[in-house]
Amino acid sequence: MSLPTTTEVEQIDPASKPSALVNRIDIIDIIRGIALLGILILNIPYFSMEEYSSESWNQDTSSTNFWVHAINVILFEGKMRALFSMVFGAGIVLFTSNKEKSGRSATWLFYKRMIWLTLFGLAHAHLILWIGDILYFYGLIGMLAFVFRKMKPKYLALGVPIVAVIGFIANTLFMQNIREKYLDYKEAIALQESGNELGEKEMAALGAWEEIRKEMIPNKKEVVENTALMKGSYADVASHIRPKAWDGQFKYLVFSIWDMLALMLLGIALYKWGFLTLKWTQAQYIKTIWIGYGVGLPLVIFSFIYNTIHFPNVETALAFFETHSINWVSLIYDFQRILIMMAHVALVMVLYQKGYFTKLMNGLRAVGQTAFTNYIMHSVICTLVFFGYGLNQYAEWEYYQLYYLVVGIWIFQLVVSPIWLRYFMFGPLEWLWRCLTYGRIQPFVRK
Repeated sequence: MSLPTTTEVEQIDPASKPSALVNRIDIIDIIRGIALLGILILNIPYFSMEEYSSESWNQDTSSTNFWVHAINVILFEGKMRALFSMVFGAGIVLFTSNKEKSGRSATWLFYKRMIWLTLFGLAHAHLILWIGDILYFYGLIGMLAFVFRKMKPKYLALGVPIVAVIGFIANTLFMQNIREKYLDYKEAIALQESGNELGEKEMAALGAWEEIRKEMIPNKKEVVENTALMKGSYADVASHIRPKAWDGQFKYLVFSIWDMLALMLLGIALYKWGFLTLKWTQAQYIKTIWIGYGVGLPLVIFSFIYNTIHFPNVETALAFFETHSINWVSLIYDFQRILIMMAHVALVMVLYQKGYFTKLMNGLRAVGQTAFTNYIMHSVICTLVFFGYGLNQYAEWEYYQLYYLVVGIWIFQLVVSPIWLRYFMFGPLEWLWRCLTYGRIQPFVRK
C-alpha cells in the first residue's frame, strides 16, 4: 500500500495554467520510494495466500518461512504503513504552502485533489480488486489532516501517543464486545451439550457468534470455498473481494481514521521541525537511530515471541481470548513501530548525507516521484500473477517464494522509473490526477 506523491513544490502564476515542477525535495521522494517498495513486502501475502496458511510453519523455527516472516514483522510490518502516512502528511504542507504564501487559497484545490484520490481508491479496490487499498482512506483522512496543518509541531506530534492510547482502548472495547458474544455462545453450547433445550436468549447468542465467525474466522470448508473463488473468474474473485473491501471502507472506517490521521500530523510536525528535510545534524540523526532501534527492536522482538507462543492458530487464540479480557502486550505495537520507523528514516538521512548508494538513491527518488503509478502497478502485476483470471497462482507458492517476485518488481521499478522520467514529467497516473485536480490538460512530455 503506497501513496501518490504530494510533495510537489510549484511556482504558479495566478493567471496561467499550473506549471511543471520547478523543484522537488529529493529526500522526501527517496523516503516515499522506500515506503512504496517496502509496503509490497507486507501486501503480497494478501494477494497470494489463503487464510491460515501460516499456521503450518509459524512456530517452526526450522522453516525458511518462519524466519522470513520474523524479519518482516520485526523490521517492516506497521513501519511502512506509518511511513506512508507520515510522508503523506508532509506532502499536505508542501502542496499548499507555496500557494498560500502567494496569498491564494489552496483549500478547494486540495480538497478536489483528495476527492479524486478517494475515487481512485474506490476504483482500485472494486475494479482492480485490491482489498488493501489505501488511497480511499488517504483521500478522506487527508481532508481532515488539512484542517490541522498550521498547528504547532509539538501539538501535532502529541497526536501519536494520544491516538495510540485511545486506539488501544477503542480496540479493547471492540474486542471485549466480541468476547462477550463468544462467552455467551460457549455458554449456550455447553447448555446444549448437557441436553437442555435452548431458549430465545441462547439461540440469539448462537446466531450472533455465527455472524461474527463467518466474517472474521472462516472455518476450513469456507477457506476452501474462498480459495476456489480466488482461483476463479474475475466475477468469482470480485464476489469475494468486494464485500470485504466495502466493509473496510465503510463499516470499519471509524477504526482506520485515527491511526492514519495521527501519523499524517506527525509527518507535518517532522517536516516543520526539519527532520524530513535534512535540517538536522548527522549527530541528531544518529542519536535517533540509536534510540529508535535500541528501544524499538527489543519491544518488537518481545511482542513477536509473545504472539508466536500464544497465538499460533485460531484455537489457541480463542482459548486466550476466552480467559483474557485485555491483551496488554498489544499496547506495545504503536510505540515500537514509530520508534523503528523513525530509526529507518534517520538511517536513510545519514546515508544520503554521506553520499552513499548514489545510484540506488536516484532510483528510489524516481520510484517515489512516480509512486502513484508504481503502487497501482503492484496491484496489477500481483492480481494477474495470483488471481484465477491471470496466471492462477493463488495458494500455490510458499511464503518465502513470494519475495522472489517482490525483488523482481523492485528491480523493474528502480530501473524503469528513472528512464520514464527522462522523457516525461510525471508518471501517467500522477499526470492524470494532476489534470483532474486542475481541471485542464497538464504538460506531460519533457521538452
